[in-house]
Amino acid sequence: MKIDVLTLFPAMFEGPLSESIIGKAIESGRVSITCTNFRDYSENKHNSVDDYPFGGGAGMLLRAQPIVDALTDIDVQSPETKKRIVLLDPSGKTFNQELAEEFAEEEHIVFICGHYEGFDERIKQHVTDEVSIGDYVLTGGELGAMVMIDATVRLLPAVLGNEQSNKTDSFSTGLLEHPQYTRPRDFRGDVVPEVLFSGNHQKIADWQEKESLRKTWLRRPEMLEKITLSKKQQAWLAEILLEEKTDI
Repeated sequence: MKIDVLTLFPAMFEGPLSESIIGKAIESGRVSITCTNFRDYSENKHNSVDDYPFGGGAGMLLRAQPIVDALTDIDVQSPETKKRIVLLDPSGKTFNQELAEEFAEEEHIVFICGHYEGFDERIKQHVTDEVSIGDYVLTGGELGAMVMIDATVRLLPAVLGNEQSNKTDSFSTGLLEHPQYTRPRDFRGDVVPEVLFSGNHQKIADWQEKESLRKTWLRRPEMLEKITLSKKQQAWLAEILLEEKTDI
């Protein structure tokens, strides 16, 4: 996968993207990430990339010319690949695991990081997606782009050490991930559930699925509205409601 990032602050990406799983994915050649300062494309004699909005208003807007020309240059450099062009915008659709899985199927993604008060609306004619990481406003799109890159790259084949990891992640199954434990078996009187030592793989799998259902019901019940529960899951949920003394 090839990732391009258009940003006024390329140095922000140098540390975070060179560490951990993402850094290893870059080293192995499974992903390449290029950060470009779109100020370099400004035709303004002062190299400015922003200007006052027509009609008045607070703050400054990013001008279309530097960003569109930077996108054109990326197209010239990689004409053979279809590109997903993602504009980081607070008014965009909210990023989630489903969208990360979509992005992971792409060959080439371009992230455009905003700054100041927003964008000249004409920039949006050149993008495929307008995306936000949540209902709040950051000083720029850089942190949001890093979040999306991390969530996407970890889904690429052979990036995670265990290929099953991303299949059982929270949100990938429609449920939150079940509780997990490691040594010691007894930590100051808090003991790991006995079923995990039973050696019975089916019983363990059932316990994990039921506990995923329990955690989702207790913490994110709205997620259950988006999935169809099997008969077994419906029976477990009824048990959970009794155990937690909770009404639907």
